Amino acid sequence: MARIPHVIAGEKVTDAERTQPVYNPATGEVQHELSIASVETVQQAVAAAAAALPMWRKTSLTKRADVFFNLRQLLKQRTPELAAIVTSEHGKVLSDAAGEIARGLENVEFASGLLHLLKGERDEQVSTGVDVHSVKQPVGVVAAITPFNFPVMVPLWMIASAIACGNTVVLKPSERDPSASIFIADLFREAGLPDGVLNVVNGDKVAVDTLLDAPEVKAISFVGSTPIAKYIYERAAANGKRVQALGGAKNHMIVMPDADLDMSADAAVSAAYGSAGERCMAVSVVVAVGGVGDVLVQKIADRMKDLKIGDGTDPASEMGPLITAEAKARVESYVEGAAAEGATVVVDGRDDKFEGNGFFTGVSLIDHVKTDSKVYRDEIFGPVLAVVRVDTYEEGVKLINEHQFGNGTAIFTRDGGLARQFEFEVEAGMVGINVPIPVPVGSFSFGGWKDSLFGDSHIYGPESIHFYTRSKVITTRWPNPEQSKVDLGFPSNN
Repeated sequence: MARIPHVIAGEKVTDAERTQPVYNPATGEVQHELSIASVETVQQAVAAAAAALPMWRKTSLTKRADVFFNLRQLLKQRTPELAAIVTSEHGKVLSDAAGEIARGLENVEFASGLLHLLKGERDEQVSTGVDVHSVKQPVGVVAAITPFNFPVMVPLWMIASAIACGNTVVLKPSERDPSASIFIADLFREAGLPDGVLNVVNGDKVAVDTLLDAPEVKAISFVGSTPIAKYIYERAAANGKRVQALGGAKNHMIVMPDADLDMSADAAVSAAYGSAGERCMAVSVVVAVGGVGDVLVQKIADRMKDLKIGDGTDPASEMGPLITAEAKARVESYVEGAAAEGATVVVDGRDDKFEGNGFFTGVSLIDHVKTDSKVYRDEIFGPVLAVVRVDTYEEGVKLINEHQFGNGTAIFTRDGGLARQFEFEVEAGMVGINVPIPVPVGSFSFGGWKDSLFGDSHIYGPESIHFYTRSKVITTRWPNPEQSKVDLGFPSNN
């Protein structure tokens, strides 16, 4: 059985002390053994990143850009291979894995414009003979701690911007599907990235805490659950580090009476059950306004009957398994308890039967969900769609704004004025108008509000350039003996 290594200063390194299995979720079988990093191994990776920093920071912007142009081509050429790796360890269908790679590629393309992105500003003659200019400089060694649900896209969201800005990186991917990160590190090296600029360590809380405490690490990027995001934010901030920690979500989709209900049902099914609901931007709550509930629920249920659930390598499959047996049990527990909380289970995914020992569950639809129930409050992170019924638009927006999470939201309507009002007053970081999963393109930034984000910077796009650089302002005056004199007064711009 192959052991998945770490990548430190360009070399593959394994730990003998601790390992854990990596499963194929479609079969339930162990396919790899993963080296779990010790404190010493993580420190070795941090030291490698620190050693590579001076050279990489001095590397010209054009040479940095060359790496990203090369990487873009390699990612496009090797997408089928990388998608197969993702499917084998995560379980999502191959087409979804390829789509994830394409979205990660957007940030590689964004980062390749670093000559423009890293431009400073200049004012001349702010005072007699005095000019001022600003530059953006890297923060140093940064750590990227990424989730299992997007083992390619989220790492590329972080490391592409960080490296483009002149930083060096220690990447700690999810221990559930780590092979994609090793593959990405190999592609970066093939693209011309010097050894030590990108290092990968596999591990658990020991590895994370070591990165949070390491004085050489100046910034932490994280995507995961809200409790862990809050923990990382607090510990890293206490150690004086910059932090962007993206947490959980409970994305609501409001459907107005004037909406195209067929389009709305298509969108709800696609956004709720794609990738088995293991997306932080999945629609998990449909808010049916007015009298649309009965018709809309029936249309959603009708579409669910035709979904093909199976091994992600099967071209006929539209949805694969959950990531682990524990995830399957957790997701199904919410369906089991829904009726006791006053809801109606319209479609029970637990009734679906699957051959073998894979971590499959069917898709579930729960209607008449109460806002004080676990189904409504918790981030289920599986193929379970809740329907809440309200009388008015105002009630729907109130639900969203009062929920602890504020990652993404959407409204389906034909009323442009109402859509603009929704955009203006809803409290969420990303908003869709007749778009169920409003993940921004790479030239914008991704992030939520409230308990969906700890820190003040969103991920990738323009805000990532701000996060991964420090501004330095330089005030310049060249010697002029005629203007030189002793003056103890406060400097003035005259």
